[in-house]
Amino acid sequence: MLTLDDTIAAVASASGGAARGIVRLSGPQVGEIIPRCFQPLDAALDWKQLTQASVISGRVFFPRSNNATENNRCLEMPADVFLWPTRRSYTRQPLAEIHTLGSPPLLQAVLQAVCTAGARLAQPGEFTLRAFLAGRIDLTQAEAVLGVIDAADRRQLNAALDQLAGGLSHPLQNLRNDLLDLLSDLEAGLDFVEDDIRFVAPGELATRLAQATAQLELVAQQLTDRNSGANQPRVVLVGWPNVGKSSLFNALVGNSAALVSPQAGTTRDYLTATVDAAGLPLELIDTAGILAERECIVAVESACSHSSGQSDHQQLTSQPLLAAAQAAAIAQHHTADLRLLCLDATRPPNDWEALQLSQIDANNMLVILTKCDKTIELDVTLPAIHTSSHTGTGLNSLRSAIRAALTVQPNQTAIVACTADRARDSIRSATESLSRARCLVVDNSLHQTAEELVAAELRTALSELGKVVGAIYTDDLLDRIFSRFCIGK
Repeated sequence: MLTLDDTIAAVASASGGAARGIVRLSGPQVGEIIPRCFQPLDAALDWKQLTQASVISGRVFFPRSNNATENNRCLEMPADVFLWPTRRSYTRQPLAEIHTLGSPPLLQAVLQAVCTAGARLAQPGEFTLRAFLAGRIDLTQAEAVLGVIDAADRRQLNAALDQLAGGLSHPLQNLRNDLLDLLSDLEAGLDFVEDDIRFVAPGELATRLAQATAQLELVAQQLTDRNSGANQPRVVLVGWPNVGKSSLFNALVGNSAALVSPQAGTTRDYLTATVDAAGLPLELIDTAGILAERECIVAVESACSHSSGQSDHQQLTSQPLLAAAQAAAIAQHHTADLRLLCLDATRPPNDWEALQLSQIDANNMLVILTKCDKTIELDVTLPAIHTSSHTGTGLNSLRSAIRAALTVQPNQTAIVACTADRARDSIRSATESLSRARCLVVDNSLHQTAEELVAAELRTALSELGKVVGAIYTDDLLDRIFSRFCIGK
């Protein structure tokens, strides 16, 4: 484990040249190191008198080269020092940032100067590690810092920022506090069991356990939800067979990934491709056309009875293939962030399509009219996007509409990927412990043995939640998490 008693330094700005670059320091000797390589414009400035966050303008100086010679005069550059001299900093240590010209060689020279003055080079993620160890942030928020750094688009960035602001840690901390209070009430009653004194009634105990279980189940759903910040949004093409879904898929993807045929039911499996929707990368999915139950049976019987060009084996496997295609399509529809209901503009809607239009959810479905380069027979009262895969009409409008629909969707369930992967088992174990505790509270006449078992399950749940937020951790866990950070963060 790295010591917290020394002062660390690193280049904290992005790699490459820029108008401004940052060298960051944190540790107890910041107030002594900065004056050794920085001259403020105010020559009378007393660094020891600075007791609140300050910005000091001046010049940073450092040797011309690594070779200490008699003529090796110091170079100077204009710079500003952002100083947090107290525990009210990111790391809860004295912290400073030297903001100067963003030339990589110059920043390295400044870094060498502060290390010569008494600092040491920081390890990957060491600034955030110090913030965690000091209680400034919990482990989920530390992982959110990594999520901000690694975010590939605005969706992932928003997810990481929400988690960094406490979107996950605050509910979990409140839940831990509630369970700690419940455990203390339960154990206090066990101390006075001979006097028949209870600090929590069985009915209240059951209610509080049920509430805690419901909260954990919600978190567990967040961890497995498709809206996780690490995943691209999933957009699924939905519609009756032969309405032009595959042609639209190919037009949006830009190649002929899906087979297109006038024969209904050509798509048997589902295809996926990454598509750019007006700057938003997403996963586009083309599925088999959905058949209502009656039409599905007719299609199966027709396939089985139509023997022309088919072997007996092909006839026998038509029905399970069709059923599997339908099951795969429905599964994709349920996991989609956004569904595109495709309607053939050259004919009126059938019964299934009319039912979909009457039940449309504007939050996760867009209505798309296909084949609009032909005679339009379809009259839809709902807002719809007119498209033609043949001429390209409406494709840009569709991309913009997809982006707008995904952007306005609430991102409350988004969780940074590394947190979801690490916390999933602990949340499941905590939920199972609370469920077992609820089963023990079967009536209003709990026995002492049952209460002791409930207390044991509560302690297990608290331990698992402690692992998630970082109240319980090991050096190996911290090394595994923070070694993934870049230096300077």
